[in-house]
Amino acid sequence: MAAAAFERRVLRRAAEHHYLRVRLELPDGGARPNAAQFKQLVVTALKELHGEVGAALPVDVLTYEEKTLSAILRVISSGFVKLWSALTLLGFYQNRRCAFRVLQVRPCRAGWLPPDVSSGSKLDRLPKPTAFS
Repeated sequence: MAAAAFERRVLRRAAEHHYLRVRLELPDGGARPNAAQFKQLVVTALKELHGEVGAALPVDVLTYEEKTLSAILRVISSGFVKLWSALTLLGFYQNRRCAFRVLQVRPCRAGWLPPDVSSGSKLDRLPKPTAFS
């Protein structure tokens, strides 16, 4: 039997951000989060798994469709694994079962968004929660 062949790709210049296309699944229906609540849910997921350090990661919601509960998130590359793991392990929204599905990941925005959205739109400037109240 031939051994499995693997190809290793090394980027010369690492990307500054990673982009995740995600969908929130709420199997029992009910209230759907608006854009601000969705952003807060992402921050809550980071805080639950990674504490205050995770909650402080700069994550931007570039697009959000309330009808499909789908979003494109931007995170600094150093926080990419923390974000993905936090979203994967989140299990509840407003005391209801939920699950985040990471549909696609890219180290660049090419092909997903028009230039004006990824460079800083009103959508990615949602209020960030304060760490200490």
